[in-house]
Amino acid sequence: MESSSTATETARHSCLKLEIPSTNPLFVKGTWFDTHFDLSVTDGLRAWVCNATEEEVQERAAQWDQPVAEYIELAERYLGFQQPCSVYRFVDAGDDHKRLSWTFEKEGTKLEWRWKFQLAPDSQKITAGILDFLMDANISLSVEEVVRKTQSLKKLKVEAEKCLEQSQRFTNEKMEFESEIYAKFLGVLNSKKAKLREHRDQLSKQGKASVDEEESTDKTESYDSGSDGKESEEEAAKNITSTSKDIPAGRGRGQKRAKRK
Repeated sequence: MESSSTATETARHSCLKLEIPSTNPLFVKGTWFDTHFDLSVTDGLRAWVCNATEEEVQERAAQWDQPVAEYIELAERYLGFQQPCSVYRFVDAGDDHKRLSWTFEKEGTKLEWRWKFQLAPDSQKITAGILDFLMDANISLSVEEVVRKTQSLKKLKVEAEKCLEQSQRFTNEKMEFESEIYAKFLGVLNSKKAKLREHRDQLSKQGKASVDEEESTDKTESYDSGSDGKESEEEAAKNITSTSKDIPAGRGRGQKRAKRK
């Protein structure tokens, strides 16, 4: 029954490089199910295994007043990634057994979980299995990274094309706007020039008319002054004649008489 349920469950895998002070690095591989989990640890020379059954997990979860799913989720979190706030230990437990423990805080209280490992019957096989898992995971990550970067480049290319299209549209709109504004400016400028020419022509015509009027006025005045001069000369001549006629004749005789005396 247990093997059939295990076959139907979806397994999750993790591999942690555990660095503990004063010891060589350890690799902890975990296979996680919904109700139980399997752990294997290797230091490169020897390997240890721990198979946590459903009964054991239920018993541990009950001790901590936790549901089974929450207990497994918390164990996977601390054995899938090394938590900086946790203290890890991997110490001897007698008879070639090891005890893996880690600490965590819950509601302000520091707690510790421990699981006992036994020496693997075939350490080389366990170690090779962990190394194969790491290689496959690295290849998978590399492929995923390549796919992710390819998708990212495609997105960047699409964005670049959109930006280029938008820039071209803005350029065309700017050119159209400038052409329209330039055409309106030329229209206004030509209109102003036409009005200035019209005013200039009007001023020129008015100036010419005033000059002609002044010339005609000067001619009229010179003609009148000439006529007046002739009339005055004629009057002066007439006055001289009338004056000579009006002189009495006896005046000369009186002079002669005076000489005689």
